[in-house]
Amino acid sequence: MGVLIHLFVALHIIGIAALLGGFLTQMKAMGQGAARFVPAMLHGALTMLVTGAILVGLNQADHHHVNNIKIGVKLLVLIVILGLVYVKRDEERVDKNMFGVVGLLTMVNIFIAVLWT
Repeated sequence: MGVLIHLFVALHIIGIAALLGGFLTQMKAMGQGAARFVPAMLHGALTMLVTGAILVGLNQADHHHVNNIKIGVKLLVLIVILGLVYVKRDEERVDKNMFGVVGLLTMVNIFIAVLWT
């Protein structure tokens, strides 16, 4: 079970890397007001959602302690990210404030995962 949990942790990290990487590649465009939500951002967020749900289930099945409040907060932040990215995914230009909020929420999600113990 431990190997399976580690596999999904790796996939979860790949998802966050796609989301954050997509944001970082658009930083210059954001400064020019031409940023857009690239497909990697949507796919990364969806990967995080699926692998996160699987990780919670696997950890509970393996009788590990799961901090449900932390998971709930991370899920709420991710749902907001997914909503913003999904709704604006086809637009050529996204308002830089909205784009910045997605980047900020992505980093908030990372800091919650790492620092909330």
